[in-house]
Amino acid sequence: MIRIVAVHTAMALVEPLTKLFKEHLPEVKLNHIADDSLIQEVIANNAVTPAVRRRLISYYNAAADSGADVVFNCCSSVGKVAEMGDLIAPIPVFRIDGPMAEKAVREGKKIGVIATLPTTLEPTVALLRDKAKAAGVEIEVVEGLAKGAFGAEKSVHDGLIEQEAVKLAAKVDVIVLAQGSMAAMESKLREMTGKKVYSSPLLGVEGLKALLKEKGLI
Repeated sequence: MIRIVAVHTAMALVEPLTKLFKEHLPEVKLNHIADDSLIQEVIANNAVTPAVRRRLISYYNAAADSGADVVFNCCSSVGKVAEMGDLIAPIPVFRIDGPMAEKAVREGKKIGVIATLPTTLEPTVALLRDKAKAAGVEIEVVEGLAKGAFGAEKSVHDGLIEQEAVKLAAKVDVIVLAQGSMAAMESKLREMTGKKVYSSPLLGVEGLKALLKEKGLI
């Protein structure tokens, strides 16, 4: 059986991703490595530190040592580390947010990005620009930081994100939710703004499925 190890820097996506894999990739075995001290260190330093990079690379290697076929990297804040890991780890390291960014640059020239942390906003903007360059298209990115939303109770968290979405709606064609934990808001924000709204979990799982098919693993 094909084995996937999802590497998390927080706990929020462990349960939702388990459900998505059961629905869309029931033929694979999914395991999780979750270390929420990683995102805490990123936030405290407002950057991905060398120590965070080393620990993540060690998790990718541990996944390979456990017999995994692919690592599914679940945190956008450490996306560049995942790209590094894809080059040096013994198995592929797949970014959960890659397919979302690819879809966004195909479907809109003006793309709004909503995040609750600067450390997630910046890597997502960079990813969109990288994907646009690879696709040979020009995009304009409009940033929306929902200050105070991270760590707030659900009503406050959601309300601040909704405010950012409304602000962006008049300026963009597509809205991207930078954090996978915001996926539950996708439908509501689409209804509120009338815009295409994308999040990473489902698109990431679908993109991983396409990769596994391409490699002949499923």
